[in-house]
Parts: sequence; C-alpha cells; structure tokens
Amino acid sequence: MLWIPDLLIYEMTEMVDGPHSPYLYVSHDGIVLIEEEMKVISTCKMDIHKFPFDTQRCNITFSSAIHVVTDIQLIPFSNSSRVTQASREVMQTQGEWEFLDMTVSRGKLILDREWDQISYTITMARRPLLHVINFLLPILFFLCLDLASFLISDQRGEKLGFKVTVLLAISVLLLILNDILPSMSNRTPLIATYCTVIFAFMLLSLLETILVTHLMERDSVHQETGIDHAPAYDCDNKPDHTPCHTCDPEEERRRGCCACICDVSGRKAPCEPLPVAE
Repeated sequence: MLWIPDLLIYEMTEMVDGPHSPYLYVSHDGIVLIEEEMKVISTCKMDIHKFPFDTQRCNITFSSAIHVVTDIQLIPFSNSSRVTQASREVMQTQGEWEFLDMTVSRGKLILDREWDQISYTITMARRPLLHVINFLLPILFFLCLDLASFLISDQRGEKLGFKVTVLLAISVLLLILNDILPSMSNRTPLIATYCTVIFAFMLLSLLETILVTHLMERDSVHQETGIDHAPAYDCDNKPDHTPCHTCDPEEERRRGCCACICDVSGRKAPCEPLPVAE
C-alpha cells in the first residue's frame, strides 16, 4: 500500500543492490522513512593534468524519471558540513583516494518540463606517494645513470650497450604509464611531458655515444693506414759525414713513428727499418 517515488542517479552506469531491508519507519505526522543500501558505479569527468597530484570532483545527482517538480520536490536531509562529517565516520577504506569533503546543492533540470534534483559533489585527492616511488623516482634514477655513463671510457664497448639498456628500461616504464593514464584527456598530463623530455635527453645521449664511437673507429683506421704506409728513409745518397735523417717528434706523431739506423762510417749502407710497437 506504500507509494515509493522513482528515484534514479544520472551518472549511474551499473547498480548492485545491497541487502534489502523489509522495514520502514512511519511517524504520526505522515513522514515515512525508508533506508536502502546499494553499490553504484558511476561516471566522473576527470582532469589528470596534474597526475598524480590531482584533485577530482565527482557528482551524484538524484532525480525522478517521470515525476516533474509539481509532483515531487527533492529536499536535502542535511547540509554540506553534516554530510561531510557523516561520510568521514562511515567510510571504511579509501584506497588510492583521500576523501576531502562533500557538498549538497539543489537544482532543476529544465527541458520541455521541469524536474527537481539534488546533487552531491564529492571532492577527493589522489595519494601520490605510490606513483612517486614506483614511477617518478625510477625514471630520475635512470637519468642519473645515463649521465654517469659519460665517465665510462669510449674505448670500451660497454658504454653503448649500457645506454641502450637504460633506454629500454625507460620504454618499459612509459608502457606502464600508458596503462595508468586514461586514454582521453583535454590536456597533456605533466607526467607525460616529464617522461618525454627525459626520454629525449637519453636518446640524444645515445646518439652522441654512437657518433663518438664512429669517429674514434675512423681515426683508428686512419692511424693503422698511416703506419702501414710509413716511408723508409735511405742513406745511400748521403755523404759519409752526414748522419742518417730521422723524423722529428712532430713528424713522428703525424706519420705514425718511423725509425731507422745507418752506418755513418766510410762505408755506405742502406737504412735498416726498425719495427716500432703500436
């Protein structure tokens, strides 16, 4: 015999009914109180520009589907401060989010007709500690490792492999970030810009190492070619009193070192090349 109004939540996408209570309260002045518990999955427009240091506001709006404002008027039972205090007392776990406050506002939906509605705005802040430890600090540590790799000698091949390994590790963290962040956002998150800048620095560092390694290999090839084609000096055409010509230090460095000995006595003998260690 009890008439129950049809109330719905605009942002609701899925509802799971809780334990149903068959009891209700009827007072002498005609007020009937019904309490129902339900689990609601709703939509919320999020701004993740400051992720993971963001604060979100989500609305839960109650209204009737068929009864207009002349049939049903919705009036909040408590004000914003009392609702916030009651929510803090009954809240069991908060997980990644920290509940800040809840505000109550009354409004109307006007189309061809007018519906009364009540909106509860929930303000919550994300706890950034987990993301800072698991994501932001490792990327910063990888950047420090990449900078420290400049102390590795260029003569050894480990430097290039080390930089490639660090770059691959950053790529894995970027894939994890892609799974964490929503696919659609109005603005680019600051954490994405942070990761892109670090990735670009490390890529430039890798290109610099490749260029330096290439130049050093070309220089070593030129030095080996210069040693193979080093000229041999002949003392046959020199006078008896003239000693054999030897390379000066600057010419030795440029030609790759050439040394010879010759007999400066009365006999004329050709110069004998001496092998010079590399």
